[in-house]
Amino acid sequence: MSFVDTLRQWDEAVTCADRQDWSEALSIFLSIEQPNSKICFDIGCLHLLNQELDAAEKAFDCSIRKDEHLAVAFFQRGVTFYKKERYEESSADFQRAFKALRNNQLIDYKALGLRYILYACEVLHNIALAEAQLGNWEKAQKNLAKALDYKTEAKLSIIDKALQATLKQKLFKLVEFPSKTLFKPNKHYVAELEKKDYLGKAKVVASVVPQDEFSGFAPLQPQVEDGPAAPKEPEVLRALEGEAHTVLFEFVPETSDELAVVPGNIVFVLQKGADNWAYVVFNERKGLVPYNYLERLEISLGSKPAKGVARLHSRDPPSRPMRIQGLTPSSSSRNTQQQITQPTDSCFVKIHFTFNFAISVPRGSPYVVLIEKISKKLNLPSTVISLSSDSRGKHLLDNMQMTDVWSRAQDGLITLWCTTKEQNERKSEKEIYFVALHSYQSSKLEDLSFQEGDKIRLLSRVNQDWLEGQCNGNTGIFPASFAEEVPTNEQ
Repeated sequence: MSFVDTLRQWDEAVTCADRQDWSEALSIFLSIEQPNSKICFDIGCLHLLNQELDAAEKAFDCSIRKDEHLAVAFFQRGVTFYKKERYEESSADFQRAFKALRNNQLIDYKALGLRYILYACEVLHNIALAEAQLGNWEKAQKNLAKALDYKTEAKLSIIDKALQATLKQKLFKLVEFPSKTLFKPNKHYVAELEKKDYLGKAKVVASVVPQDEFSGFAPLQPQVEDGPAAPKEPEVLRALEGEAHTVLFEFVPETSDELAVVPGNIVFVLQKGADNWAYVVFNERKGLVPYNYLERLEISLGSKPAKGVARLHSRDPPSRPMRIQGLTPSSSSRNTQQQITQPTDSCFVKIHFTFNFAISVPRGSPYVVLIEKISKKLNLPSTVISLSSDSRGKHLLDNMQMTDVWSRAQDGLITLWCTTKEQNERKSEKEIYFVALHSYQSSKLEDLSFQEGDKIRLLSRVNQDWLEGQCNGNTGIFPASFAEEVPTNEQ
């Protein structure tokens, strides 16, 4: 069959689908002798629409054989396997779809004739669901936490709801491709199928703008004069301390120490004040939120769904409580936090690792108790963990030195640095340095500020866009695009 005949039949089939004549559309598609990858995908979608799962699987197999980089075909075959309750194969196909995204946040197939955007966070969402069906709840939570790094604001509620479900070990809804959406042939090629009259009245077309010039295409990203735009900050939902709560109403902060949240977010209350304000952590950010905007989230197998989620939009939010000095939890004072949430014989230990976290232990605890608690937190053997009292790891701790460490505790808080055996071996090989290409002013406490030309020692790679480093005695994260690695022979 010639290309023109294939194009004509493809266009006829899509036209039938547009008027919802699915049987006729499928019949025309099946009559195409040598269908390409996109046509095979369309056939699979129509079979899936008719719940013909075996035929849909074969069609998506054909589509993938013809184009092994078509991520949306892997996604659709994963959906098909999921509906056939073949969850291991479903998870594998969703993982192949994610790999085909090549670390991109999304793929927009509009340029290829398909009005659909495949989001990486939705692919990870479905991987988590397939793993949950297999009983792998820990893998499900890890994939949802990874989805937070790729999510868009429009998809935030989907990930939050799925994460909330996995905390209760309950299944959630599959994200499906709209099967009525099909690949369409190039409209310019279709237009060429019609007969044209190339002879006609001559026209003279001239610009009415003097010295008219073509100005080029607008950039896809905003341009920055002084340096590259900072990449999207990685967001990780990590419960360090406190109790899990669901946000019932949107809260818009009015002061710098308050935290913006929206309905459906899961926050962790670190302390609650007597004036109905709570000091919470959400996506590694801490701030104040009215406690009457929250509802405690019971995390247990037999718990009922959170009542607050069902009534998120059922009524107006409560009035903003008045903040009373001395009763409102302080976001800048750890001492206040300890008075409210910690017994007098307990102490907070802030740990610097590839990420920062905090634990609470009895004051004066021996080294072995501290290591054991950190081991459980990181899910690593205690034998591979080392603690030091400085960021360079030169003063490694043991039982004999813990007395001196506790004597330096200020306001019930000590800060330690944690490394693993693998990190120490890598560090002993060589240290990596970066030079700042542009000045970077931190906007958050965990960021690292530096000036153009400063030398930064690399501590860890958070992801492809963000690094953790040390500069001028300070430690924090910074955008990778603002610095360049110094060659080994220049270090």
